[in-house]
Amino acid sequence: MSRIGKKPVSIPSGVDVTLSGSELSVKGPKGVLAMTFVDDVVVTQEDGAISVQPRSKSQRSRAMWGLQRTLVSNLVTGVSTGFTEKLAITGVGYRAAVQGRTLTLQLGYSHDVVFPIPDDIEIKTPVPTEIEISGIDKQKVGQVAAKIREWRKPEPYKGKGVRYANEFIFRKEGKKK
Repeated sequence: MSRIGKKPVSIPSGVDVTLSGSELSVKGPKGVLAMTFVDDVVVTQEDGAISVQPRSKSQRSRAMWGLQRTLVSNLVTGVSTGFTEKLAITGVGYRAAVQGRTLTLQLGYSHDVVFPIPDDIEIKTPVPTEIEISGIDKQKVGQVAAKIREWRKPEPYKGKGVRYANEFIFRKEGKKK
């Protein structure tokens, strides 16, 4: 039994859900998201909630059960409140700035890194060493954060680089004399 899968996803007020066959469309104050379910699960909408059940007792059906329920939950959360990922930049001279629809990063290279911002993602830099990425699609927000972090991953000796705001960098000791 999936502990996650058996919990129904409650639909908050202001969110409209349309379920037709294996297609789910969720519309809320922040936008519209849609998804297609795999054939291994059965989705029903009742009493202001969406429930997902496995179609059979196979291993794949049970594996897809919790996954599909989590994806539905992400759609509902995305159109109602949205998702935010924060990155922190550490290092002398390392900084970020948003200019129009591009993010410019100075990460110790001989050139600036220019990152084009995708259409459905919003990026802010409240201070030059912090980046806030927000959007309604959790997967896209995480992917953009990972691409930005990939330019200069945090190193374990001085901790320089781009890291997630809640990420802990295990620091190593330098050379011994």
